[in-house]
Amino acid sequence: MRAITRMRNATKLDKARWLIVCSSDTLMVVALVGFVQLYFGWQQGLPWQLAATAALLLLTLVVLSTRPFRIAVRGGKRPTAIIAVAGVIVLLLSFVPVFWATATWLGMVATFARRRTVVALSVASIVVTNLYVTLANAFLPELLLVQVLITVISVGAVWAHLRLWHLTKEAHEGQEALSRLAVSEERLRFARDLNDLLGQSLTDIAARTAHAERTLRSGQEAAPEMFEVRDLARRSLREVRNVVQSYRAIDLDEVLASVRAVLEAADVRCTVRAEISSLSPETRTLLATVVREGATNVLKHSKAERCTIIIQDGVLEMSNDGVNGPVGAHAPNGLAGLAQRVRAAGGTLEARPTREGHYLLRAAVPA
Repeated sequence: MRAITRMRNATKLDKARWLIVCSSDTLMVVALVGFVQLYFGWQQGLPWQLAATAALLLLTLVVLSTRPFRIAVRGGKRPTAIIAVAGVIVLLLSFVPVFWATATWLGMVATFARRRTVVALSVASIVVTNLYVTLANAFLPELLLVQVLITVISVGAVWAHLRLWHLTKEAHEGQEALSRLAVSEERLRFARDLNDLLGQSLTDIAARTAHAERTLRSGQEAAPEMFEVRDLARRSLREVRNVVQSYRAIDLDEVLASVRAVLEAADVRCTVRAEISSLSPETRTLLATVVREGATNVLKHSKAERCTIIIQDGVLEMSNDGVNGPVGAHAPNGLAGLAQRVRAAGGTLEARPTREGHYLLRAAVPA
């Protein structure tokens, strides 16, 4: 039950890692062929004690072979002890002989070793194995072909899975960077607006104040200049308030389009049905803020694959299928702060899981 809950609450990156790791585990099939070889060897006269010991060693190798790749995808250190023990097991199995285990060990080494080292070990293992068989019996071209094939598959598959994991991590980090970049661009835009406004206004105030100072030093009346400074300061204050007001007045249509694009880019299917033509500018701004905060929560705190946004008669319902455990108290700077703003406007805001397994964010404000 815990495993099912863990899988359900896992992030998309975790699910991708599990899929890649499970796919890499299919390489164990190569080593499992050795059990078939041991069975037929026992049928043909191989002592059962030797066959049982070899089977136990082979089983140990199969279990150990699953560890290096898991450690690699989690960014751990090279498991030298595991690889060394597996190498000793492969060496012991070569006296039976069970040559299938060699390719599995090379796949373990390929997880951490340099490519040139892996290639050199692969070539050496193929040469030594075929030389041993040739001296003991005769040269077998089919053995050479099979050994080359399984070595290439084992080592190449490990490299391919590692590359796929790195690309998956880069894509996930790119999505997070995109969200941070959008916030940074909005802050920069606001900073530029304030700089353009206050830069000129403060320059004018400084010039007027300097002129009033010179007037006072000359013994003349400076009241007119100070009145101008006062008027400039008041005008600047009004302009700053207008800029802040326009900054807070968010376009709901633009927010809905932006949120849908960002969610789609994050592999979250987003459906939007909004009737906003009859809403007042204040209501639009408030709902746009709720939508933006809800989308942020979907991206950061859930594992949603689908999201639905419905706005009708001043009621916003934003639901997703990424419920992650019980819902506790909201963060003061997140939905709790929005709830206060909505209540101040005469509305209500609630966020809760539904019986259908979805998470619902509902805001109702006067239209």
